[in-house]
Amino acid sequence: MIEILNPTDVLRAKESGALVAGILQTLKGRCVVGTNLLDLDRWAQSMISEAGAQSCYVDYEPSFGRGPFGHYICTSVNDAVLHGLPHDYTLADGDLLSLDLAVSLGGVVTDSAISFLVGDVRPAESVALIDATERALQAGIAAAGPDVRIGDISHAIGSVLSAAGYSINTEFGGHGVGSTMHQDPHVSNTGRPGRGYRLRPGLLLALEPWVMADTATLVTDADGWTLRSATGCRTAHSEHTIAITEDGVDVLTRSTP
Repeated sequence: MIEILNPTDVLRAKESGALVAGILQTLKGRCVVGTNLLDLDRWAQSMISEAGAQSCYVDYEPSFGRGPFGHYICTSVNDAVLHGLPHDYTLADGDLLSLDLAVSLGGVVTDSAISFLVGDVRPAESVALIDATERALQAGIAAAGPDVRIGDISHAIGSVLSAAGYSINTEFGGHGVGSTMHQDPHVSNTGRPGRGYRLRPGLLLALEPWVMADTATLVTDADGWTLRSATGCRTAHSEHTIAITEDGVDVLTRSTP
């Protein structure tokens, strides 16, 4: 299903996006050496509840996971890149952490992810991974707009990731959002321009470039959820929800000062 929101719902989406962005930035600020992933999950639960919002993850039970997910945020560390299940792990200096959060507020879902380094250690490979996904995300946003094809966004994202030297996995990518978290159209992280669904005002898309340092192959943890690089290399993931407008795009989950 491809859902086109009316102007009232788009306004609700802006509120939802601001909440997601605020929670992610608050959690990032609390991520220091010694922080436990389960504390991040509890803090996310508290902030979602206080805002009168609903988690998209707790009861999430797709075919590819061992559901229900049962937690409020995805916490992926180092070689984990997607769907990281919060567990009893204490963050160490130099860990690369990705936080992925989706909530519903006012009946509208927004979805975002950030990757960053914990502590003072700054491995060059990790900095490059994060930079590549953030640049690819900005390229995808810049390519989006009314009457643009999905393939134009995919091509923009993939061009940045490929130029940075990374292989691209196409099993998981961006997607439509609206009243539910995962909707059509699928937005691959690489593709051919001029192909695919033509974007319309009122469409919400979650764009999410992610890469692994030296492989495009994923493996699934014993927890049935966490997806890791097959080689144990580090990974990064960046995501924003955007709204297609009459004259461009609105980035709903971008943090503001």
